[in-house]
Amino acid sequence: MGGDFGPRVTVPASISALAHNPHLTINLVGHQNEISPYIRKLNSDVANRLEIIHADTFIGMDEKPSMALRHGKGSSMRIALERVAAGQCDACVSAGNTGALMVLGRSVLKTLPGIDRPAIISAVPTTRGDSYMLDLGANVSCSAEHLLQFAIMGSVMAQAVDQIPEPKVGLLNVGQEEIKGNEQVKLASRLISEHGELNYIGYVEGDDIFTGRADVVVCDGFVGNIALKGSEGLANLIRHKVRTSFNRGIYRRFLGLLAKPVLAELNRQMDPNRRNGASLLGLQGIVVKSHGSADKKCFGYALERAIAEVEMDLPSRISCHIERQLS
Repeated sequence: MGGDFGPRVTVPASISALAHNPHLTINLVGHQNEISPYIRKLNSDVANRLEIIHADTFIGMDEKPSMALRHGKGSSMRIALERVAAGQCDACVSAGNTGALMVLGRSVLKTLPGIDRPAIISAVPTTRGDSYMLDLGANVSCSAEHLLQFAIMGSVMAQAVDQIPEPKVGLLNVGQEEIKGNEQVKLASRLISEHGELNYIGYVEGDDIFTGRADVVVCDGFVGNIALKGSEGLANLIRHKVRTSFNRGIYRRFLGLLAKPVLAELNRQMDPNRRNGASLLGLQGIVVKSHGSADKKCFGYALERAIAEVEMDLPSRISCHIERQLS
């Protein structure tokens, strides 16, 4: 029910995911009357793997997380999380209120031992492949201890998912010199550097995010969300400028036809929608957050992210690593 479009996007995306994944089943949690019009005339195979779980209410995109925690008992978001906690579902995917998803996920699923707060983590493209960045918006303000926990979780995810033996961890700052940054970042840097299990490379700046200098970039959710949205906006601007440039005149359109394969590859690599689906890391269950503005195709990527994490049993793998590192 969340996001900018609700069932208009989430239901068709779910139907498409079922068609491409024969072993997948999906519970659509929300108001039955709003969902039902989108699931008419389905073939029996897809219909048998799709179930509507009715919820009378849903949490608004502008609702305060504290209010969602107090009054969201019968909401679609809470019911979806409760089904994961009860083992009825393997993962929850939502395009709804990020703050509410974080506090409800923490309340319903609980955090992994040794972790105070979950963090939103996602892969970001670099010149050397991908790196991981967290937190991307779940925690607007963080202590130095929280940043240390994020560093541990990010490092463990890089080890578990990408098989990197010693992921390079960087702390996002306004400069690489030790004297730069606020007291929170300086203290976090000291804590991370003293943690024997982490391959800490020190401070990284904003332009280092996309060079691949670090496998894991750590920051609080305020900074991380702005950096993420800024980079996505820049990627869309570049794609727009390239298209506009090749449409100015017959000669440029001809050059555009010659360069079409290269432009298509560039467009694919720079499209931020392809990376939709950020994990809420640190919970005792799989929760994937989709962009609120996601269209059908974009929301489908978030579903694929959840499927991949279920197949690799990500929470269990991360929990084992975290327990060893925090001990």
